[in-house]
Amino acid sequence: MAGIKYYDVIQKPLISEKSMNDMTQRKYTFIVHPTATKSQVKEAVEKMFEGTKVDKVNTMNYDGKTKRRGNTMGKTSKYKKAIVKLKEDSKEIDFFQGM
Repeated sequence: MAGIKYYDVIQKPLISEKSMNDMTQRKYTFIVHPTATKSQVKEAVEKMFEGTKVDKVNTMNYDGKTKRRGNTMGKTSKYKKAIVKLKEDSKEIDFFQGM
């Protein structure tokens, strides 16, 4: 884990209908590095977005789905999702404003 820097932890935000509805409860969803821990995700969010204070982090691992095209079989890539809940006195993440 020593090779992972805070700017490598968060790969991209996850934009879906459910994640957009969760933003009203100060919850933000990100795709994160597969080996990142909850404390690394918390540190990365607080460093990347100034003024934010993380209350809680939930992580989920997703395996790749088996897909078939004709006679050829393969798998989609696996990924890790993190839902970050901000504290009440925290500043909102400006990246999501206007979406």
